[in-house]
Amino acid sequence: MDITIINTDGHIAIPPNIQEQLGLLPGTAIQLEVIGDTLHLRKQPTSSQGAQLIAAIRGKATRELRTDEIMQLTRETYD
Repeated sequence: MDITIINTDGHIAIPPNIQEQLGLLPGTAIQLEVIGDTLHLRKQPTSSQGAQLIAAIRGKATRELRTDEIMQLTRETYD
């Protein structure tokens, strides 16, 4: 069992061997859950960049466009 210390900012360091074992890279999102007197850390599932972009723009349309109008806008070139 690995033991780590909470610093004055409330941060903990995850030992490198555990980071490697779980694939925890800088910027990896983790979920924290308290069950009784135990803290569970769970790596959040990652989605593809395309799925992230779609999720970010979903519901952001400011006006209704027909499919042919959207297609025309995506094919326009700007000089």
